[in-house]
Amino acid sequence: MAYRLVNMVVILVSLFVLGASGNDDQGTKWAVLVAGSNGYVNYRHQADVCHAYQILKKGGLKDENIIVFMYDDIAFNTENPRPGVIINNPRGGNVYQGVPKDYIGDDVTTSNLLAAILGNKGGLKGGSGKVVNSGPNDHIFIYYTDHGAPGVLTMPGGDDLYAKDFIEALKKKHASGTYKSMVIYVEACEAGSIFDGLLPKGLNIYATTASNPSENSYGTYCPDTDPAVPSEYHTCLGDLYSVSWMEDSDKQNRQTETLEKQYQVVKTRTGNAKEYSSHVMQYGDIDLSNEFLAIYMGATSSSKHHGKHTPSKDDEEGSSTYLTSTVDQHQADLVYLKEKWLRAPEGSKEKNEARIRLEEEMSHRKHVDNSIQAIGDILFGAQNGAVVLNSVRPAGKPLVDDWDCLKTTVKIYTSHCGPLSTYGKKYMRAFANICNAGIHVDHMAQASSQACT
Repeated sequence: MAYRLVNMVVILVSLFVLGASGNDDQGTKWAVLVAGSNGYVNYRHQADVCHAYQILKKGGLKDENIIVFMYDDIAFNTENPRPGVIINNPRGGNVYQGVPKDYIGDDVTTSNLLAAILGNKGGLKGGSGKVVNSGPNDHIFIYYTDHGAPGVLTMPGGDDLYAKDFIEALKKKHASGTYKSMVIYVEACEAGSIFDGLLPKGLNIYATTASNPSENSYGTYCPDTDPAVPSEYHTCLGDLYSVSWMEDSDKQNRQTETLEKQYQVVKTRTGNAKEYSSHVMQYGDIDLSNEFLAIYMGATSSSKHHGKHTPSKDDEEGSSTYLTSTVDQHQADLVYLKEKWLRAPEGSKEKNEARIRLEEEMSHRKHVDNSIQAIGDILFGAQNGAVVLNSVRPAGKPLVDDWDCLKTTVKIYTSHCGPLSTYGKKYMRAFANICNAGIHVDHMAQASSQACT
């Protein structure tokens, strides 16, 4: 009798330890990794995604369960000083090796992304055909990194993912009963606007964002910042929120660290940056943050053996207490263009082309700034224009009431004033406020025409 009792205690203790270690063998781990940009100027976004892939791969996730969206124009770009190599840290290794090329180039689209999340192979156009074919006991991790803007996640082809459409897809995924829980990490400017007032509780979804609904997120490991990047690089290697969660995941025991613990680590590091900082936010079913990282990211080989971690100098510089230098996401491309111009030989064709690109970018920004201001003045008067366009709604209220109006207003502007570009999309809140003010589309068209002709 005593022998049986001892055996029962051993079994119960083993089960408790297994649960406490973060292992969940009752389902498959799925991941969707998205870099929403292209061009060497945006090196950091694909570097982020490649690093995330390596974390999941080392955690035991299979390639068949990791879906990668990235343009794939960085590793062998003529500007890359290390062909075939992508790094996400000044002293980091190659994170590009082995990364699946599921959706690259023109296949990195909003429609393909939503189809992949929903497991809808029929909705795909191009790509590997891989989708989240998940079941009711499965766990899903979604990570997105790019510029972003109020209410939108940008994509390289210009078919931006609007917050309302993303949330509707998540609701549809939940209604299908094809997952147990989901975690979403979003690196983007105004990332909180994707979920604030839109993501309801009860979907078994926990989301964290690099920024609140009304502030920028920031690039890091950039030229002329601390820590210094290798001299041959003239672009940012990572994004602060992203490298914060990934460097934490690299060194911590994911079987014992919770999502909440990582949220606090990332919040501290992102909020304590040297030049600029943002407020990391969390949305949805916050109770899920008590779960262990391993449920979504897998466990590292060291954590499986509960090996002790010996802190190093690199760890110190990647910890929550290290004050990392940052660059405003909206200014990162100017840093790149300026560095390219400064490094080009005097009198060379390369230097002249770099100067022209820099001047064109500055001219475009001035045009967008002036045209938006003019539209606001025309619609609301010179004294009220800026106040209305820049107004921020209270927490818990979505960016805009009528999302179709927002899409239409953006189209009207671009038809009269030209493309917004990544920089110009920071004015999405202005367009939303035009809709919230009840401005008719005809009046918007008249104001845009007047401002830009």
